Amino acid sequence: MHKPNVVLILVDDMGYGDFSAFNDGLSHTPTLDALMSESVCFTQQYCASPVCNPSRAALMTGRYPHRTGSIDTLDARGLDRLALREVTMGDMLRAGGYATGLIGKWHLGAADPRYHPNARGFDEFVGFRGGWWDYYDWMLDYNGSFKQTDGRYLTDVFTDEAVRFIQRHSGEPFFLHLTYNAPHGPLQCPDEEVAPFAETGKFTTGVSILYGMIKRMDKGVARVLAALEDQGVADNTIVMFTSDNGPQFSGEGDMSITRFNCGFNGCKGVVYEGGIRVPMIIRWPDGLDGGRQVDHMAHFTDWYPTVAAATGVEMPDGPRLDGCDVLPVMRGESDKVNSRRFWQWNRYSPVLECNAAMRDGDWKLVRPRIAEAMSVAEEDLAMDRATKVDPENRTDICRDPEPEREIPPPPPPELYNIADDPLERHNLADEQPRRVARMLRELETWFEQVEAERATIDDVW
Repeated sequence: MHKPNVVLILVDDMGYGDFSAFNDGLSHTPTLDALMSESVCFTQQYCASPVCNPSRAALMTGRYPHRTGSIDTLDARGLDRLALREVTMGDMLRAGGYATGLIGKWHLGAADPRYHPNARGFDEFVGFRGGWWDYYDWMLDYNGSFKQTDGRYLTDVFTDEAVRFIQRHSGEPFFLHLTYNAPHGPLQCPDEEVAPFAETGKFTTGVSILYGMIKRMDKGVARVLAALEDQGVADNTIVMFTSDNGPQFSGEGDMSITRFNCGFNGCKGVVYEGGIRVPMIIRWPDGLDGGRQVDHMAHFTDWYPTVAAATGVEMPDGPRLDGCDVLPVMRGESDKVNSRRFWQWNRYSPVLECNAAMRDGDWKLVRPRIAEAMSVAEEDLAMDRATKVDPENRTDICRDPEPEREIPPPPPPELYNIADDPLERHNLADEQPRRVARMLRELETWFEQVEAERATIDDVW
């Protein structure tokens, strides 16, 4: 038997509350619900950022996003780019003898061939390199060549390509990174998936469409799992399913997509639990006893060294990792995890006082968002929209200075005990001033370190 295959499924903007197992049947995710019953499921798994590309950078490298240079979604400015010195999970597994494929959304370098997935560890790529695409009117990158839409729904296209990848490579170790863009906008879905939700009268049109998108994606996951069974490799395949950040809450009136998320505070874009605490489901019949729950903390940076340990692939030389191998924890052989984690995100260059957090065991410090640091100039939004519709001719980024902003004094920090208060309803900062002061110092030290490393990125721009 060869080394275990790895299928890492990453979806876009899906929270705990989008699983029908967690929402009392509001949505419809029978495949994912069944997969959970067969898997090791983490209850305290955190993505690395409340938005997509920084989280993806951490997942691919085992390092905090700031270190990698992937700090914001503004790909027209190159702020999504994963620095060329970084060694990706694809690089590692390809060097270890794996066939590697990325199908779906990349968002770690939308311009310049040096940042193309084929140059970052993936033998095969079918997808788009920016932050989003229309689900019907798409243009996809096939290993550097482009294919216009053929009318299929984009989620189905990615499923089709994933099944073909498994069929082509089932006789050798393979790594498939399947990155569905559902349920990220635009809100588009075949009518037959939307109708069951719309007909209940329980939801806005926006939520009905979104639940339809998730239902269609769930069917795609079922086809991928069936392909593993058909090829006789299901037992020797590590299947991982997670989301890049918490759910997007946006839109107004009937197009609002604000919805149930198990009561967690916040959503995509903020460092409260609703923005960064996401499911992780791992099924590996040959290597893990399934049907179990792990309550220890895990973080996106942990999966790089954990996948290396599970596959027996040697980690290549490269920058120092922030993650740790949690395979012993999953096997019940250890309870040692890294219980100190950090987050920070705003628009353009990072601002420590804005939208930052630290976990230290059960305690979580939060620096709330500052509106002025979270805004984007309209010209940058327009530039991003324009470049996304012409990927074939994207070869460079905007090099103009960032817009000047005046950042006001920050709001006071907040403190929560996540073990007692996972929904972050009770701010204990006034009762624990010494703990707040210590955690603030540690957060500042971390920020200085990762920003100092980001400053050493020497890619030729």
